[in-house]
Amino acid sequence: MIIKKFQAKTEREAVELAKKELGEGVVVMNAKEVKQKGFFSFFKSPLMEVTVALEEESERPPAVFAPKKETSAPIVPDSIWEKEEALREEAQKEDTGKAIEQKLENLQSLLEQRIRQEEERPREEEEEVKESKFSKEIMTFMKLLYNTMIDNEVRDIYADQIIEEIEKIATSNMQLDFALSTVYQKMILKLGQPELITEGEKKPKTIFFVGPTGVGKTTTIAKIASKFCVEEKKKVALLTADTYRIAAAEQLRTYANILEVPFRIIYTSEEVAQAIEEFKGYDYILVDTAGHSHHNAEQKNMTKELLKSTEDRADQEVYLVLSATTKYRDLQKIADSYKEITDYKLIFTKLDETTALGNLFNLKLYTGASLSYVTCGQNVPDDIQAFNPQSTVKQILSSND
Repeated sequence: MIIKKFQAKTEREAVELAKKELGEGVVVMNAKEVKQKGFFSFFKSPLMEVTVALEEESERPPAVFAPKKETSAPIVPDSIWEKEEALREEAQKEDTGKAIEQKLENLQSLLEQRIRQEEERPREEEEEVKESKFSKEIMTFMKLLYNTMIDNEVRDIYADQIIEEIEKIATSNMQLDFALSTVYQKMILKLGQPELITEGEKKPKTIFFVGPTGVGKTTTIAKIASKFCVEEKKKVALLTADTYRIAAAEQLRTYANILEVPFRIIYTSEEVAQAIEEFKGYDYILVDTAGHSHHNAEQKNMTKELLKSTEDRADQEVYLVLSATTKYRDLQKIADSYKEITDYKLIFTKLDETTALGNLFNLKLYTGASLSYVTCGQNVPDDIQAFNPQSTVKQILSSND
């Protein structure tokens, strides 16, 4: 195993340097900002440093192999788990939370400012205020709040529901801060608390990851596997039924070798059943599946058979992995397609590629499925966390200006 660091002005340039020297098969394990060295370093911009791993040909096992009877602790580059890096990332998360809090406070200030500045209204709106039991300020607040939700891609049907619920409990002397906090609390309750992967009553617990191609299923599995192996010291096996994309199988095998956990490529539902029997002493079996279009009936049936093969053999959970950048109409079709196969929980990826999180709220209400994890980058295992309803709602209610 080759593990090496590369530095450049941007992360992309550093990765390109790694690929140029080691080849296209490198896996990015970590990326961080570092200060340049030298006497005048304080005048220089910081660099991006990436840590990459690459299997040597002699280390690569065949595609299918039995699990090791005894395994030592997973070998993971020390740089990934540096305490200093963890503290820095924690501070960054705290800064992000403070930024969202500030945006929420700015929203309320903006609302109050607009209300004070509003001196004239069209005749139709004046009549609307006269007929309402609410003050002019609250009416303006409701409209601005509604527009903020729509700007953050909350569907109008769900934004309407929130406003209607507030109107039912509102009084003529309701204050703006009370109205805003009520909306905040109601949206959190609708999202619910995250439901994460936990050990089952039977071992091993089999976790299937389903979803369309290109959403980051394989990387998400690697992140979860890393946390189980390294942080919780659990025994994990990795399987892939994605025989359509060779690159995806090779990527997962690389992660398996780094973590020193068993890996197999599964071609039939019978092989899944065999793997469960073979790994019955393990805590978790994580299964990557082939992404397919919701129009592809054949692949849909294959996934259905795959899930059925383990129902009576082990505790089983299914996680639908989706990208936060996908259009809501497409998310609906994908969710409906997999609902025909099985019940599932939701994982959203690529939160770092969008500022509008309305689709997380939309799909939760549309499907009724529990939200579990979200990912916000490519770093393994750092860029994954439990879904946080509080920070999500704060961002939805914050202006993106």
